[in-house]
Amino acid sequence: MLSFLRIIKFSLQDMGRNIWLSIVTITILLLALFSINTLLTVRVVSDNAVNAVKEKIDVSLYLKPDSSESDIATLRTRLASLPEIKIVNYTSKQAALESFRAKYRDNPEILQSLRELGSNPLSPSLAITPADFDDTANLVNALRQFDSDIIESRDFSDNTAVVTKIQDVTQRVNEVGAVVIIIFILTSLLVVYNSIRVAVYTHRKEIEIMRLVGASNFFIYMPFLFSAFIYALLSVLIMVVIFYPFLTLLQPYLEVFLAGYNVNLLSYFVYNFASIFGLQFAIVFFITLVASFFAVRKYARV
Repeated sequence: MLSFLRIIKFSLQDMGRNIWLSIVTITILLLALFSINTLLTVRVVSDNAVNAVKEKIDVSLYLKPDSSESDIATLRTRLASLPEIKIVNYTSKQAALESFRAKYRDNPEILQSLRELGSNPLSPSLAITPADFDDTANLVNALRQFDSDIIESRDFSDNTAVVTKIQDVTQRVNEVGAVVIIIFILTSLLVVYNSIRVAVYTHRKEIEIMRLVGASNFFIYMPFLFSAFIYALLSVLIMVVIFYPFLTLLQPYLEVFLAGYNVNLLSYFVYNFASIFGLQFAIVFFITLVASFFAVRKYARV
C-alpha cells in the first residue's frame, strides 16, 4: 500500500513539474475524443434518419371514386396476403378530404377553390408499406402486375434515393473523420511519448539513486505508467463534462432540422454512457500506456 501511494505521489509530482506539457497532452487526447464522439453523433443521426425514412416509405394505390367499400376491403385483403407487403392502410374519400384541408388550412385560396367545387374531388387510396425496405423494387414489380378494376392509378415514387443520399453523406463524413482520428491518435502517441520522456529526464537523478539502492524496475516504471492512466482518465472525464452540454445545445436544432424523425442524441448517449465512454477510456489508456511504456523503457536506463 505504501509503495502504491508513493507511485501515485511521484506520478502527480511529474505532472505538476511539467504542468504545461501535461495540459497539452490532455488537450490532444480531448481533440481525438471529440472527433470520435462527433463521428458517433453523425452515425446516430444518420441511422435514425434512415430508419425513419424507411418507416415512412410506402407505395400508394389510388382507387376509383365510386369504388364500393366491399370491393376496397376485398382488394385490401388480397394485397395484405402478398409476402412483400407489411401493412395496407386505407384512406377513405372523407379522410383524404379532411387531411387535405388540414394541410392547406393556411391557404384560403385553395380552400375556397375546394368549396366552389361543391363535392369531394379526392379519391380513396391504399398506402402499402413494404415488409423489407431492400425488397421495395420487387414489391413495385408485383404491384405493377397486380390487376383490379377499382385501381385508378399507382404512385411508385422512388424513396430509395433519399436513403442512398443520407448513407452516402454519412460515409463521406466517416471517411474524413477516420483520417482525422488517425492523425490525432498518432499525434497523441508522439505527445505522450515526449511528455513521459521529459518526465524521465526531469527525474534522472532520482532514478539513478533508485537504481543504486536496488529499486525494482516495477517501482521505477510505475509512476510514469500511472501518468498514462491519469491522462486517459482526465481526458475522458473532461470530454464527458464538455460533450453532454454540447449535445443539450445541439438537440433543439436537430429537432427542428429532423422534424418528425424523433432523434434524441442526449438520450442515446445517456443510455449508452458506460459502453461509449468505457470503450473510449480503454482505447485512450491503451494509446497512452503504449507510448509511456516505450518512452520509459528507452530513457529510464540509468
